[in-house]
Amino acid sequence: MSSSVYDTESVFLLPRAMRSGRENTQLVALKTELIAARAREELLLREMRAQASRQELLAREFEHRLVNGLQLVASLLSLQSRTASPEASAQLTVAASRVAALGRVHHRLHLLDHQEQVEFGQYLQHLCDDLSSLLDGQVIAVRSMAAKIPTASAIPLGFIVNELITNSAKHSPGNIIVRFEKEAAGYSLSVLDDGPGLPAGFDPSKCKGLGMRIVLALVKQIGGNLHIPSGESGHTCFVVRFGSQESGAAGG
Repeated sequence: MSSSVYDTESVFLLPRAMRSGRENTQLVALKTELIAARAREELLLREMRAQASRQELLAREFEHRLVNGLQLVASLLSLQSRTASPEASAQLTVAASRVAALGRVHHRLHLLDHQEQVEFGQYLQHLCDDLSSLLDGQVIAVRSMAAKIPTASAIPLGFIVNELITNSAKHSPGNIIVRFEKEAAGYSLSVLDDGPGLPAGFDPSKCKGLGMRIVLALVKQIGGNLHIPSGESGHTCFVVRFGSQESGAAGG
């Protein structure tokens, strides 16, 4: 009787033990695979961080070389002006000044690449000072409040200002006014000149000029919109409106 019971228990216990062994083997295999997957993930993350670091170094090196190259061109133009005729010398001096100013503007636009936020009023004033130098002393009046905005918006806005002011300088010998203001739904950035004004029915989206296409692309990038208010004759005004995402602002 006892032998029969023992045999019966063995019959049921053996498969259970076998099943437990198989489950243990599967768990060990799964754990081994998870450890290997985690190691592969960590290796991939290290490679991605190393790649990002290399790209950052390359970007800095490119920026450094570009600015140095512009400074070298400006120096060469200045040297050339010393041996040229008076008329050519004057033109070379102007060209050297413009190249040097262009280097400063480019540096200003990329100075914020590694900052999360920027005090935009101050940034705008410095940028317009550089642009004024680039445009032979063109008067650019900045009327701006003080506000911190994300750098992700500030850099595209800097390029927008650069394009709009450069365009205004081509058509208006007079003053250019740049305003940065707080609005109910966010901010507005406007560039106003006293040029001949835009033709009736002007549609920036149908403009074939590269500058306007760049402006529209940058406005879209920051989730804003470009508005051209109908104003008095003899004035051109472009207004960029975009959302409020700053951590804090102070009127100025």
